[in-house]
Amino acid sequence: MNPRPPIVIVLASGRGERFRAAGGSGAKLQAPLAGRTVLEHTLAAVRGSGLPWHLEDAGHPGMGDSIAAAVRATADAGGWLILPGDLPLVLPSTLQAVARALVDPVQAAQPQRRGERGHPVGFAAACKPQLAALTGNLGAAPVLRALREAHAVAEIEVDDIGILTDIDTPAELARAEALLMARLSAS
Repeated sequence: MNPRPPIVIVLASGRGERFRAAGGSGAKLQAPLAGRTVLEHTLAAVRGSGLPWHLEDAGHPGMGDSIAAAVRATADAGGWLILPGDLPLVLPSTLQAVARALVDPVQAAQPQRRGERGHPVGFAAACKPQLAALTGNLGAAPVLRALREAHAVAEIEVDDIGILTDIDTPAELARAEALLMARLSAS
């Protein structure tokens, strides 16, 4: 890994409009999940990874704006792992695997489970100008697409349903709770 490890950027600026529109009450990141909030579970995984991290919760208008602000705030990082705050089941080992994959010539790394791509997406330090210039709701998708076309993205196969388990509706929250309880009973 780089001498300067990548920083995990936890995105927590969203307004959770889909969650409320689907019948949820309050902010989805503060929704209860097995005795803690969704965001507390996500942050616990980040802390468990041992990687440095930055919580971006300043209420930016779009995901791209949030990513850009976080990259500018952590400009000396050895790269970034972009992790939406509503992925409470992601495993610390997945975060570590994505971070380890960011070695030259790889410019981005994305985990996948059974062929389905998820989060966090890792970006090398060389991506700073593109990430710091992001705006709007697309997040880093345009940067990742350009890197994929340049064959500079590592796909990392993981056995982690957490990379795909985001919380946008109360039904998804209930599903995440069931998955978490099954994980806890199996350990």
